[in-house]
Amino acid sequence: CILGTHHEKGAQTFWSVVNRLPLSGNAVLCWKFCHVFHKLLRDGHSNVLKDSVRYKNELSDMSRMWGHLSEGYGQLCSIYLKLLRTKMEFHTKNPRFPGNLQMSDRQLDEAGENDVNNFFQLTVEMFDYLECELNLFQTVFSSLDMSRSVSVTAAGQCRLAPLIQVILDCSHLYDYTVKLLFKLHSCLPADTLQGHRDRFLEQFRKLKELFYRSSNLQYFKRLIQIPQLPENPPNFLRASALSEHISPVVVIPAEASSPDSEPITDLVEMDAASQSLFDNKFDDIFGSSFSCDPFNFNSQNGMNKDDKDRLIEQLYGEITALKEELENFKAENARGAVQLRGRASELEAELAEQQHLKQQAQDESEFLRAELEELKKQREDTEKAQRSLTEIERRAQANEQRYSKLKEKYSELVQNHADLLRKNAEVTKQITVARQAQGDVEREKKELEDSFQRVSEQAQRKSQEQAEVLETLKRELAASRHELQVLQGTLESSTQAGEEQNTRIASLEQERDRLSQAAEQHRDKMAALQAELQQLRDTLSREQESSRTELETLQAQLRDKQSTERALQQRLAEEQLSLLQGTAHEAERMVQDALARMEDPAHISCTGSADCLLSQTLAASECAGRLQDAHSKYLSDGAAVGSLLPCLALFAHLVSNTLLQGSATSHVAPVESADRLLELCKQCGSETVSYLSALQDPGMVASADCSLVTACLGQISAIGEELRPRGLDVRQEELGDLVDKEMAATAAAIETASARIEEMLSKARAGDTGVKLEVNERILGSCTGLMQAIRVLVLASKDLQREIVESGRGAASPKEFYAKNSRWTEGLISASKAVGWGATVMVDAADLVVQGKGTFEELMVCSREIAASTAQLVAASKVKADKDSANLCKLQQASRGVNQATASVVASTKAGKSQVEEKDSMDFSSMTLTQIKRQEMDSQVRVLELETQLQKERQKLGELRKKHYELAGVAEGWEEDG
Repeated sequence: CILGTHHEKGAQTFWSVVNRLPLSGNAVLCWKFCHVFHKLLRDGHSNVLKDSVRYKNELSDMSRMWGHLSEGYGQLCSIYLKLLRTKMEFHTKNPRFPGNLQMSDRQLDEAGENDVNNFFQLTVEMFDYLECELNLFQTVFSSLDMSRSVSVTAAGQCRLAPLIQVILDCSHLYDYTVKLLFKLHSCLPADTLQGHRDRFLEQFRKLKELFYRSSNLQYFKRLIQIPQLPENPPNFLRASALSEHISPVVVIPAEASSPDSEPITDLVEMDAASQSLFDNKFDDIFGSSFSCDPFNFNSQNGMNKDDKDRLIEQLYGEITALKEELENFKAENARGAVQLRGRASELEAELAEQQHLKQQAQDESEFLRAELEELKKQREDTEKAQRSLTEIERRAQANEQRYSKLKEKYSELVQNHADLLRKNAEVTKQITVARQAQGDVEREKKELEDSFQRVSEQAQRKSQEQAEVLETLKRELAASRHELQVLQGTLESSTQAGEEQNTRIASLEQERDRLSQAAEQHRDKMAALQAELQQLRDTLSREQESSRTELETLQAQLRDKQSTERALQQRLAEEQLSLLQGTAHEAERMVQDALARMEDPAHISCTGSADCLLSQTLAASECAGRLQDAHSKYLSDGAAVGSLLPCLALFAHLVSNTLLQGSATSHVAPVESADRLLELCKQCGSETVSYLSALQDPGMVASADCSLVTACLGQISAIGEELRPRGLDVRQEELGDLVDKEMAATAAAIETASARIEEMLSKARAGDTGVKLEVNERILGSCTGLMQAIRVLVLASKDLQREIVESGRGAASPKEFYAKNSRWTEGLISASKAVGWGATVMVDAADLVVQGKGTFEELMVCSREIAASTAQLVAASKVKADKDSANLCKLQQASRGVNQATASVVASTKAGKSQVEEKDSMDFSSMTLTQIKRQEMDSQVRVLELETQLQKERQKLGELRKKHYELAGVAEGWEEDG
């Protein structure tokens, strides 16, 4: 299959065969298809990817179908198909990556175009790609029973075989991911790439585990040498860690390094086997080819072999021996080629490793060079330190001398201190003896105190007992005395109580008399108060009655006022609603009138500019916003109708103007834009009418919304922007020079035209005679007069422009004046170009008429076009001129002269045309009735053809005028004039 893709430069044949295979019905067949297709994407022709992209959706559908099966090859096929789809998408987005992913560092940099954004996106895509590879890896391992030697069984090898391609892809993807991450960390902050690092660490752990498990399988040991990843992942935060990275290299051993060598050996062996089989069959049928010659008929006839036959037999033997040697030689060559390919692969791996070691050595040399520079700096610092150390030693010697003196003094102090310590020890010893004697005295003293304490306590106890007895006797005596005093007090109190009782009775009688008098007075006061109270109650009842009556009257008046106020409010609301309805009705009528005027045939001739349309649309949009705000205020407060009505009237007026202006602008716009503009204007009018109708309905006032009208106005404004002409593509600094250049070019064109007319007149006088000479002289003479009149007009225009610039520029330069008045300047430039172009075209038309190749009509049109161009130049020149200017009068006289000369050219052209037509009049004298009838029919056919052509030309003229209007707006700044 791989050779076939390179032979036909594509994979059409492969897919034509695959489409006939039952991949959706046989999971094992689908698994083997995925394996073959993976190898084609890696080792096939580069067009395999292009031919396979169109089947990507079919592979996705098949992947989803197989994903519904949870056992067997279903999940394996689903994940493998997802991987193939991801691989195709990756190579489609990144065409610089070949199918086998083998690239150099320079090619990797070129793939990212040295743009950090491209490297960032490429890293994400590689993560996704590697994730799909690891999913397939893990799914295959999880589907195998690793407790048995599955790698030596046919079923296990069927599942493990595609992992060789996965290992090759993973090794390259891991290498490129590490390099890209180092590159990204050199350009972006570490926090931005935290997600990349986390995702890389997860994939690093998975890939390391899968590589380790794969390297222990017997199946892979004889087919591929799987690299081992480092113990720890790279540290991307340290730039120098890139030099420690070793690219994983997958080595295919010699016996499996070149799959193409196995078929060669097989073919040689098959050729030898088939040859021996053929010889055996031949011997079985015709007899042994070694025992007798099959072509020796002499022996069959009983004749002996001669020398020639023996020579032939000998030669056959030599040929057979040579064939065997040749076959052996071919087999040895094939084995040698296989060994050489394996050796080449090993050498390539060693070369890659040596290159990596070389790079690492270069990095180490740079590191050592940097360290050497640091050591030199340290050496210089050391020398400085030695010099400072010498100074420090000198100071240290002086300090040692001082120290020796201090040490001597210190020895003396120590000796004195020792003497004092000895004296202190003696004194302390004497104090200790004295303290011991004092302790003995204190102990004796304490014993005496204890004995004295005991004696005193006994005497105190005896005195306490005697005191207690004495106290008891005193308490008894006191109690007797107290009882006697109590009896005496009781007797005295009884006597006093009797006297006090008598006194109290007398006072109570007096109090009774006084209280009876006070009670009589109180009864009198109570009667007076009750009478006053009754009087107050009567007064209060009367006042309450009058207050109740007055309150009822006031409440009735209040109710009347409230009802009157409600009636007035209702009437006011009705009047406000009626006013709103009337205003909305008038506004609706105004918009409907505008819509009707759009359909009026008399309005078709009206035209307008896109800038005027944009200004009207902007004003209408702003008014619509104010109207929406006023409407919201009116809904919240009905008294705010005063702010709604003016906005409503102005809104209808502006929308009507916008509709009419849009219709007028569509008459000069391209057909497609005109149709869209008319349609939007009609839609805007209908939406406005709907909104105004809603305002007239009391039930729909709250739900009325003019957002649709605002949207239509926005769309009309967008079309107006499209129709708006663009200005000249000239910098304002160049306008002044461009005016002078155009005026000079116009004058030069007029001079050239005059010279050509004189030359044509000379040729006509020399070569023409009769009527033709007369016609040509008259036409060329009138053209010469027109050129002279145009020359005078251009000179007058220059003088007037110079006067305008001098009078209007002030202290500025002429170029600054032209730049300041850029639109006026662009009008002058456009008019000058038109005059020069018209003169050149008229001369060309006159030349063709004189030669007999042109038409008189073309000459008349050119002369009229020149008159229009000069009128444009005059109008552009006198825009900023003073009305009393003498140069303006000269310019107007020159303009009238141009018009007269143009009329002369048209008159002479018509006269010449009449003379030529009279000369070429038809002669009917010799024609028969049949011929005349035939000519009449031909003339009628010609008339119909010319009428049809005239109608088409008129339509074309209309389209050309519309296009000229647009381009003229660009050249002369009509958008500002509008």
